[in-house]
Amino acid sequence: MSYHGGDFDVIVIGAGHSGVEAGLASARAGANTLMLTLNLDAVAFMPCNPSVGGPAKGIVVREIDALGGEMARNIDKTHIQMRMLNTAKGPAVRALRAQADKFLYQQEMKETIEKTENLLLRQGMVESLVIEDDKVKGVVTQTGAVYNAKAVIVTTGTYLRGKVILGELSYESGPNNMQPSVNLSYDLQKLGFKMERFKTGTPPRVNSRTIDYSKTEIQPGDDVPRAFSYETTKFITDQLPCWLTYTNEDTHTFINDNLSRSPMYSGMIEGTGPRYCPSIEDKIVRFSDKPRHQIFLEPEGRNTQEVYVQGLSTSLPEDVQHNILRTIPGLEHVQMMRPGYAIEYDAIVPTQLWPTLETKMIDGLFTAGQINGTSGYEEAAGQGLMAGINAAMKVLGKEPLILDRSEAYIGVMIDDLVTKGTEEPYRLLTSRAEYRLLLRHDNADLRLTEKGHEIGLISDERFARFEKKKAEIAEEIQRLDKTTIKASPEAEKVMEAASSSPLKEAMNAAVLLKRPEVTYAAIDALAPAEKELDADVKEQVEIQVKYKGYIAKQLEQVGKLKKMENKKLPEDLDYHAIKGLAIEAREKLSEVRPLSVAQASRVSGVNPADVSVLLVYMEQGRLQKVAAEG
Repeated sequence: MSYHGGDFDVIVIGAGHSGVEAGLASARAGANTLMLTLNLDAVAFMPCNPSVGGPAKGIVVREIDALGGEMARNIDKTHIQMRMLNTAKGPAVRALRAQADKFLYQQEMKETIEKTENLLLRQGMVESLVIEDDKVKGVVTQTGAVYNAKAVIVTTGTYLRGKVILGELSYESGPNNMQPSVNLSYDLQKLGFKMERFKTGTPPRVNSRTIDYSKTEIQPGDDVPRAFSYETTKFITDQLPCWLTYTNEDTHTFINDNLSRSPMYSGMIEGTGPRYCPSIEDKIVRFSDKPRHQIFLEPEGRNTQEVYVQGLSTSLPEDVQHNILRTIPGLEHVQMMRPGYAIEYDAIVPTQLWPTLETKMIDGLFTAGQINGTSGYEEAAGQGLMAGINAAMKVLGKEPLILDRSEAYIGVMIDDLVTKGTEEPYRLLTSRAEYRLLLRHDNADLRLTEKGHEIGLISDERFARFEKKKAEIAEEIQRLDKTTIKASPEAEKVMEAASSSPLKEAMNAAVLLKRPEVTYAAIDALAPAEKELDADVKEQVEIQVKYKGYIAKQLEQVGKLKKMENKKLPEDLDYHAIKGLAIEAREKLSEVRPLSVAQASRVSGVNPADVSVLLVYMEQGRLQKVAAEG
């Protein structure tokens, strides 16, 4: 028996890392939003690694914050350790990583959601979508409640027809033995969506009191206060360490001896797993020449003894996992609290989405997170934020927000998904971004805060602080361009301390700062600014001056790309009617329906000759004619 549950602008299905960002963004943008989740106790749950950030991913978290999202603020309040990675390398690959108190992270996020205006959090399992004339009208839950909406965002994570596999055992389940969402997957298939089957996994958790830490290497957090959010002013100083150990020959021998009991090799697992986060049995087989593999022991929180065994993801039987653990230094007498397992789940083929993350097939229906074929909390949160923004913009009659590849890692990820698709769980890597020198950890606010303010997620107060910072950076760079540093005994001392050659004659301060070994602090000691500048202003000045030439080259490349992005293609273009296109190009372009020539050039199976054909048709004004005839 159905009943009317309520009317909303936007409904978000799911409250994982994608769902919470979608719901918060939609509500903060002014849309009346309902968030439906299978279990109120699992809001922002971390079923796998209790951490946020890392290479590329950490930059995404900064981008989420610059646009007005919540992940950065939440991890800043709830982490137990914070580290900057790749500090010895250039700024393009530096990234922040935080170890989370997973239980406090959930608690804080749930409280934030509950206190947000325009947002209602409710427990309920969505079984089907209400569709009329290829337009979404609402959802129906397991209890018969019908909720009406102008837009719906599906963020079901790994719950969509989830199946847990542990050795010879398999059963329908979401992560951590939670209820899966089965009927919604079948409903999406009935609507005509192409689906794929993916797999991910998690390692065992062990009791900290049974670990011999004297046989492991300590991995402390940074001494310097750090934060993901540009708004954070209070820093956690009492950090907890992680610990490093390694597998060995005994570990590898035991795994090889039990491969016949592995679901991966017995044929039980059908889904495609993430190449960049393989299980331990996969590592041993694929990298048989490696004598050992890193294992990180990561606390799951301040008030639990559970430790996450990073690097030991597995679906081997429970008894095998016990024995594997005890071959590892420091874990000889360890007690396993939860076994690792694999989980299979359904995802939609992401080329069925527009760059707004709205589905091409159903008007007003958006998808975000692991349902789009990605892996990782950060990738999910970035998509959730964008889907929430664009769903709200749609129902409020405003322009959507689409980020270019040159503007954000979030833009790179979404463009990769909707243009190329993915045959395995997609993970963001710095190598995926062709303009990574522009997409740095340190400048996410300079790239995106203005956009966040325009859509209403960044307050006027925060925007004013941002404008002040931007002005101070510009003023200080201008000052250095006009400042001359003379050769002197003091300058000789500073250059010697920096391991730099002494000044033989007066030199421009900005030119001197371009020396790789010379820091802004050295310049400031010889030619101090009139007022004390914030550390992030100094950092920005140093990077912009030191890498000015490289940045200019990438900006020039972006300018060329923009010309291609501005060459728009009709959504309803009949590619089969364009003579000269290769057969594969016609098929792929018809499937993806790119919005510009630049996007068309990135579609798998489209070669430069096909792009030339499109440009010729465009120059001759024939594309609109083909679209009209189609």
